[in-house]
Amino acid sequence: MATEHSGKHSGPEHALERLVFFSDAVFAIAITLLVIEIHVPRLPPGSTNQDYFVALAHLIPSFFGFFVSFWVIGAFWTVHHRAFSLAAHYRDSLLTPNLAVLCGIVFIPFATAFMAANTGMLVPQALYDLTLIVCGLLHLRLNRMVTSPPVVSEQADPLTIALTRVRGWSVTLGAACALAIGFVDSHYSQVALITIPLWRILLQRRTRRRFPAA
Repeated sequence: MATEHSGKHSGPEHALERLVFFSDAVFAIAITLLVIEIHVPRLPPGSTNQDYFVALAHLIPSFFGFFVSFWVIGAFWTVHHRAFSLAAHYRDSLLTPNLAVLCGIVFIPFATAFMAANTGMLVPQALYDLTLIVCGLLHLRLNRMVTSPPVVSEQADPLTIALTRVRGWSVTLGAACALAIGFVDSHYSQVALITIPLWRILLQRRTRRRFPAA
């Protein structure tokens, strides 16, 4: 049950702000851990330029995993940010679903490093895709709670609510495509992740058609 009193430093508004600030911090840490997992190559003195280029080339899978996961976590944060920007009322029932989302987010750096260290192997690829799917489903549940009464603001625009909800499906569907392709040829599994923005565009267009006056 939400606290009845409110104020600048106490009450439901303060509790909602603390939840959002804590979540932003976790997202920031998780996205930073991605680059920490890329270990700088250390070559012996006297190494040639070619040796350094070769060492960097060996890190290409790690660079690829970093950039993909950076934008994936960024996409999750964007949806989280948009959803909570529509919230006006705090409920204790938000805590556990929000922590579940954050738990999945902080696991992404490990899944990314495991995938990058074992390029083309089914199990690492599948673990990465499943991590994104689970994060996506947990996020969808949280977003539904945040954009529904009694949490959502009474002034929130219905179209904005609908668009915020469908955005959460884009990563989930893109990761599901990658997982399906992985069972056919794991070397091309992660290529399917480029469908994430395509899913978002498709879902948003479909949602806008339900609001012709918007």
